Amino acid sequence: MGICSKTYCGYCKRVKQLLSQLKATHKTIELDQESDGAEIQSALREWTGQSTVPNVFIGGKHMGGCDSVMEKHQEGKLVPLLKEAGAIAEVSTQL
Repeated sequence: MGICSKTYCGYCKRVKQLLSQLKATHKTIELDQESDGAEIQSALREWTGQSTVPNVFIGGKHMGGCDSVMEKHQEGKLVPLLKEAGAIAEVSTQL
């Protein structure tokens, strides 16, 4: 699970906060702190058609930005995707 983000972006902060609350492991690339951040963002735009951040990937699939992630969460679809990708551990209820 990965996020291309910028440190000052409020939408990025919302997604990262949600993932932290869900205890989802993820790799974040802060484009404004990378020397080649502009080039990475250009490549992402060509690859995904999305020019904004956050640019979220789960299980190697592009999920979109903040609105898409929040919508999936509200629909109850985000946690299963994160579990399937191994970003959230399955917790056994049996002892």
